[in-house]
Amino acid sequence: MSRPVNVYRLGVKELWSLARDPIMLVLIAYTFTFAIYTAATAMPDSLHLAPVAIVDEDGSPLSARLASAFYPPHFKAPVLVSPKETDAGMDAGDFTFVINVPPDFQRDVLAGRSPAIQLNVDATRMSQAFTGSGNIQQIVNGEVNEFVQRYRGSAAPPVDLALRARFNPSLTQSWFGSLMEIINQVTMLSIILAGAALIREREHGTVEHLLVMPVTPSEIMLAKVWSNGLVVLLGAAFALIVVVKGVLRVPIEGSVALFLACVALHLFSTTSMGILLATVARSMPQFGLLMMLTLLPLQMLSGGMTPRESMPELVRTLMLAAPTTHFTAAAQAILYRGAGIEVVWPYFVAIVAIGLVFFLIALARFRKTLGQLA
Repeated sequence: MSRPVNVYRLGVKELWSLARDPIMLVLIAYTFTFAIYTAATAMPDSLHLAPVAIVDEDGSPLSARLASAFYPPHFKAPVLVSPKETDAGMDAGDFTFVINVPPDFQRDVLAGRSPAIQLNVDATRMSQAFTGSGNIQQIVNGEVNEFVQRYRGSAAPPVDLALRARFNPSLTQSWFGSLMEIINQVTMLSIILAGAALIREREHGTVEHLLVMPVTPSEIMLAKVWSNGLVVLLGAAFALIVVVKGVLRVPIEGSVALFLACVALHLFSTTSMGILLATVARSMPQFGLLMMLTLLPLQMLSGGMTPRESMPELVRTLMLAAPTTHFTAAAQAILYRGAGIEVVWPYFVAIVAIGLVFFLIALARFRKTLGQLA
């Protein structure tokens, strides 16, 4: 048999082995369906139907205007409560925010006395409390300023800031969350599948069978890379076309084919990384611990969760050696901004170069492991 045939048949063997592992099949199905849908719709960092109550001790047109400024989908319709009901409602978790408008609020505003409005926040709901406090402050200030200008007949401010958000005009969280989840899941699942495949063979004793066959370590590694990479690539394509575009109705600006080509290059790096971790770990629990130490930095420092510009210079420099940094930048450029190959080709080159380094290191470790078993 020629070497390409060896690589092909060993890869088919890997696919059959994966097909007989129901746990892995369930993990793959969940990763590219419910996990992406949940990440896109949960929106932990944005306001969604936050419960608001208002204590209106002024009863003026201005206080009524403030009450009418809160509406879905960010806030529920405000509930008017008395001062005595404030603590009980927050203790019971009925309200995340309670706005207390003091007596004579409108009169003091028009007289230029700068009265204070009390905002009570349930800080146990951390994400909504942090985001909502700033939103409520902006809403109240905007309504008060507009009311004063109309009442006094003041001229419009000399500068009118027209905000236009590119690529996501409505600032919809699911547009960003769903695509980023695909990027994260591609990295995670490819490392898991490739590493688990090697450890599974070692635990079942089938590695010894490979040693007596006319195959080389590089052929065995390439078979694991293309077979497990193919599974993840098909899952990513299904998630992008069916879950993101079909179910979530997220518009894709760029070329799906170009993104999948980027995924294929990235899978060469991450599957090699998974095999490298599997040669270091002696068992599946050790492999899981190494996964935690490796995956968290790759996902959190690659620019997907936090912009790289806000990271320390040392971290940004070190993360240039990670394939996820270049993959995330290329994927965002393609999917969000519709970039073509003329824009993202430097990322492609970096991913291939890093992948070759990981592949060669993993191959050296794999040969050493096979030598110890021989």
